[in-house]
Amino acid sequence: MKRVFLKDIAKDLNVSKTTVSLVLNNKGDENKISQDTQQKIIAYAKEHSYVPNQLARGLSRGKSETIGLVIPNISDIFYARIAGFIERKAKKLGYTVIFSSSYEDPKKEGELIQSMLNRQVDGLIIASTQQNREEIQSLKANNFPFVLIDRHYPDSETDYVIVDNFEGTKKATAHLLSLGRRKIGFVTLKPGLEVIRQRLLGYQKALEIFGIAPIDELVHEVSRENYKEETVNGIKQLVQFPNAVDAIVFATHYLTAAGLRELKRLNIKVPQEVAIVSFDELEAFDLTDPAITAVTQPAADIGNVAVDILMDKIRGDAPPTQMGRVLDIELAIRRSCGSV
Repeated sequence: MKRVFLKDIAKDLNVSKTTVSLVLNNKGDENKISQDTQQKIIAYAKEHSYVPNQLARGLSRGKSETIGLVIPNISDIFYARIAGFIERKAKKLGYTVIFSSSYEDPKKEGELIQSMLNRQVDGLIIASTQQNREEIQSLKANNFPFVLIDRHYPDSETDYVIVDNFEGTKKATAHLLSLGRRKIGFVTLKPGLEVIRQRLLGYQKALEIFGIAPIDELVHEVSRENYKEETVNGIKQLVQFPNAVDAIVFATHYLTAAGLRELKRLNIKVPQEVAIVSFDELEAFDLTDPAITAVTQPAADIGNVAVDILMDKIRGDAPPTQMGRVLDIELAIRRSCGSV
């Protein structure tokens, strides 16, 4: 069926586009448009399945009613879940979300931000590469509504929603230590992101609390680009003499998946020989044998809180000061840590 526009209704009924617009926006009575004309317009619109142009309506009010969302990778289950909650929350508020992935490329992230500004989005939600300080500062200087999620710039006052990464790995490592594990490896990404630094610090803090001296060789850092191959090499080093760990904490869910495959290939029994805890989880982690103990991140809260803050900024209701929100995490205890 051919799409019908305001101009088509106006032409066929021999009325102005303004009259059609007023009637379809329930402003016919207050603008003294006759009931006969109103009924004809409404009937025509229903018969021809008229759908309002949301962008045009928004722009007429100075708003596009769209939100831009820039995330590292929409195929990553963690970001996909957050994106889903953001989309559902925004839809309830009458907003559409435009998604884009930066693939951890700061140049691409900057281009995406500019592209969304050119499309006249009303606000932005960004999981930044943390290498685009100038773009973020420009948004702030121009009072453009935006909220950072998952990653933020600690020394810049911006609105953000993150989780307590430090507490997450501290709790995970402390749980293993409380179960008698004393030689705990840590497989993580190479330094760069603040969230990764905080997870390393949390691991180290738990060792300190239990009086365990840190061993540099038990921390294995991998690159994001070649994490599978490098995780395989790391596991081999961590399960052989002289390292021979009795537990491993993985800093991300995809590092956990890569590590588990290698442990299985090496016939290392989990948790009997090596206990496992993952920061963040995959949906299948509670279905594996053994089920994987994981630090769970509140994706729903991240998405919903970010939209709430952004809406306040768009409406001009947000306070001028920084609205940083650090959300609590939980440890889902399953068999892989050896406690159940």
